[in-house]
Amino acid sequence: MSEPTRSAAAGMPAGSGPAGMPAGSASASVPTGSGPAGSGSAGVPAGPAPLEPEDAKIVTLARAARARAGTATGAAVRDIDGRTYAAASVALSSLSLSALQVAVAMAVSSGAPGLEAAAVVGPEPGAPENDPGVAAVRELAPAAPVFLAAPDGTVHGVG
Repeated sequence: MSEPTRSAAAGMPAGSGPAGMPAGSASASVPTGSGPAGSGSAGVPAGPAPLEPEDAKIVTLARAARARAGTATGAAVRDIDGRTYAAASVALSSLSLSALQVAVAMAVSSGAPGLEAAAVVGPEPGAPENDPGVAAVRELAPAAPVFLAAPDGTVHGVG
């Protein structure tokens, strides 16, 4: 039997619903659809496809890290062993790191052998190339998805 996954930034079980969010409150979804403007077959708009539970979990952890620290951005990563690491951005006069950089650094410093996925939550979930932490994710796992989500957990893209 394995130990419960913990948010490294919070030291609490990952499924416990941090920051006032009940466990299982992840309602993140990824926009999908084929054709113009995400339309489905016969011109019927395709709704967002729900994330896999483990991917929704890292979006929820990123939201919680952001809320807990009171920062604009939160991030979480999942390593190949299933452990998760959540973090908020750091903005000190002597140190500035994106939330994703902190989450990747936490995973690496904890001995993570690789990454499966990452999530970034913030008011402007822009293109992945705007976050320097994406380069760190790509160095460890070139094909790992990086979910970009708004503060409400709505995933706007996957990098």
